[in-house]
Amino acid sequence: MNKLLITLLGGTVALAAATSASAADSDDGYGISTDFDTVQEGHYLATLGDCAACHTKPGGKPMAGGVALETPFGKLVAPNITPDKATGIGNWNFQQFKSAMTEGKAPVGHLYGAMPYTAYTKVTEKDLRAMWSYLHTVEPVDNDVVANQLPFPFNVRLSLIGWNMINFSKGEFKPNPHKSEEWNRGAYIVEGLGHCGTCHTPKNLIGGDKNSQFLKSSLLENWTVPDITPDDHKGIGEWSKQDLVDYLKDGKNKFDIASGPMAEEVVNSSQYWTEKDLQAVATYLKEGEDGDHQTTPPDPIATDDDRMKSGEHIYADRCAGCHTPDGGGVEGLFPRLANNALMRQDDPTSLIRVVLAGSRAGATDAAPTAPSMPAFSWNMSDEQIANVLTFVRNSWGNSAEAVSPSDVAKLRASLKDD
Repeated sequence: MNKLLITLLGGTVALAAATSASAADSDDGYGISTDFDTVQEGHYLATLGDCAACHTKPGGKPMAGGVALETPFGKLVAPNITPDKATGIGNWNFQQFKSAMTEGKAPVGHLYGAMPYTAYTKVTEKDLRAMWSYLHTVEPVDNDVVANQLPFPFNVRLSLIGWNMINFSKGEFKPNPHKSEEWNRGAYIVEGLGHCGTCHTPKNLIGGDKNSQFLKSSLLENWTVPDITPDDHKGIGEWSKQDLVDYLKDGKNKFDIASGPMAEEVVNSSQYWTEKDLQAVATYLKEGEDGDHQTTPPDPIATDDDRMKSGEHIYADRCAGCHTPDGGGVEGLFPRLANNALMRQDDPTSLIRVVLAGSRAGATDAAPTAPSMPAFSWNMSDEQIANVLTFVRNSWGNSAEAVSPSDVAKLRASLKDD
C-alpha cells in the first residue's frame, strides 16, 4: 500500500518520512503503534465505545470476554479481545481487526449483529489504529470463549451474508457540510463508535435496525430502551443540553436516574467522556438527525376510570413518600414522574420491571451515591402494579396507553426464569 501511494504521489519526502515514522512506531509489522499519545487516545476511544460492557466479565480480566448476550435467537458470548495469541486477537493483523470492526468479518468468519459493526463501520481508520494499538497494551489472558452458542440454523455463520445484504451499509462517517463541527462530532459518536442506535433503535424480525426509526426506542433484555430523539412527548425534546450532559456524566438529571443497561454504560463509559464530546453528543441529540420528530400525544385516560382511581390510591400508599404526592420526585435521589417522557414510552416494560424487581442507580465518580428502588413483586398483584403505572402514565401532564395486568404477569414470570 505504501509503495502504491509513493508511486501515485511522486515519492514525496513527506510521505516517505511518515512511512518511516510509522514503521518505527510499529511492532513486528502488525501496525501496532507504541507512541504514548496514540495508545492513550486508543484507550479513550475504547472507553467511548464501551468495549468493556461486552468484553469484560464482572470480576474478570479486562477485555477477556465471557459476557453472555441474550438475543431473540439464542445466546452469544463476547469473545476474548486481549492480545493473547492462543485465545485472543494476538495473531490478528490490523487489516483483520479493521475488517471485523467495519465489515463484520473476522478470522472466525462472519460476525453477528450483536457486535455493532453496523455502527463501527463509520469509525475512521485513524481511530481504529489507535484502538488497535491500545488493545495490544492490555494484559494477554488465556481465556478460550465459545462465542457462538446459537441453536441451528442460527449458528450457521454463512447465513449472515444474506443478513448483511438486508441490514448493513458499509462506509466511513462523512461529515454533513451543512452542520456545525460540534454537531458532526456528536453524530460521529452517536452513529459510530458510541453505537447508540444498537440499543435505542427498534429492530426488524431478523434483528436488524429499522433505520427509518433511528433512536426511536427498542426493547433489550426486558428493559425499555427509550426514545432519545427530540420528540417532546416520548423523547428528549424537553431536556436541555445540560440535562443530557448531566445524565451522561453523572447518571442522573432532573428527569431521570440511569438504571439497568444505561447505568452500566454511564459507569463504564460516558462518565469518562471529555466535556467537548459530551457537549457534542448533546448538540446532536437535541437537534436530531433530520426531519420532524414530533408525535401527537394521545388523550390521557379519564380520572374517573376505575384503573385510574385504584392506581391513585396505590400511589398515595406506596409511592408518594419518595416520588412526592405531585409526582415531582426529589432531584438526584428519586426520579421525577410528572410530565416525564420516560413515563410515556409506548412500551412500559422498564416501568413494570422496576416496580417488580426494583433497581439501583450506577455510582459514578461525580455522583458516588447510588439510590435504589425497592422491589414490590412480593406484596403487589399484577393488577395493582398495572393500575398504579396506568395512573402514573396518565397524570401530571403524562398521557399514554394503560398498562395491562397480563403484561405484568408475563414479565414477572420472565424475571423469575432469569
